[in-house]
Amino acid sequence: MAERSGPIQVTSLGMILTLSPNGRLKTGAFECVLLRSYFSPPMARPHETELTEHRSFQRTRGRLNDTQRPCERGEVEAAEAWMTYTVDETQQKAARVVGVLYLFAMATAMFAEGYVRSTLIDYNDAAVTARNIIAHKQLFRWGIAAELITYAADIALITALYVILAPINRHLALFAAFLRVVGETVGVMNAANSVDVLRVLSDADYLRAFEADQLAALARLYLGAHNSATSAVFVFLGLGSTVFGYLWFKSAYVPRAWGVLGVFASALLAAGALAFIVFPSLGTMLYPGYMVPMFFFEVGMGLWLLVRGLRPSPFAEPDQENFSRQL
Repeated sequence: MAERSGPIQVTSLGMILTLSPNGRLKTGAFECVLLRSYFSPPMARPHETELTEHRSFQRTRGRLNDTQRPCERGEVEAAEAWMTYTVDETQQKAARVVGVLYLFAMATAMFAEGYVRSTLIDYNDAAVTARNIIAHKQLFRWGIAAELITYAADIALITALYVILAPINRHLALFAAFLRVVGETVGVMNAANSVDVLRVLSDADYLRAFEADQLAALARLYLGAHNSATSAVFVFLGLGSTVFGYLWFKSAYVPRAWGVLGVFASALLAAGALAFIVFPSLGTMLYPGYMVPMFFFEVGMGLWLLVRGLRPSPFAEPDQENFSRQL
């Protein structure tokens, strides 16, 4: 958690308190020290021993000097009154964007993978697949376009997720965003390479040196490579989403059950996709079961954010300017 940039004065209970960046309250000549984090939720009142016992402070922050004393209960309550947790307007807008993009990206991905490819590709018969693609070239191109649109939407989604979750832990949010971006980069290149299937199955003069069944087998090879690359995309998607799910859980912006589901679904997706690469037969057995929880998480989370948005979190870094306006 980042520290505040400067002290803020709070008038409460007839006292003028100065809350410094290191969590200390100044009252007159003495500086009282909070023996617990002032980022704790307001409803979690400290026990009396937390206000009077010095040993916990000495173990974590050092010893009190001659001008310091433990904060009294009234002073702590004054600080808690000041800590009115809010959600920034930018975060709320980002949450709506995330809600829309979760649903939009899921729809375009299902069109590309669930409709176009499942309709045109017979993985057990390269000749049938080649005939299907030749007969429906435009549909195959729409599938490629849908993939590219999905990855573009995902980039915007990742940006919005970072805006929402960076106040919880900026380093983890950045790490999750980088993991997701790596996956999106692989995905974009993979989708673009699908055009090679159409090139192989075209009537170009330089392809006349090959027999029709040879070209069909080569096209099938490209389609298989696409599946392998998609598994790599899912590995990075799952890893990044696992970190984002943890931040959702920690933030309390949404019910923590969503965070638990996000971590579970994302980790399962990453593990299943990795199994598909390392143990192909096992991955085939698990497919598409390891993707189902992720579907429910993204669709459910998208609807929740659109309808309910974010709720205030005591674990986010407070916005000093907003608090100053409230006092």
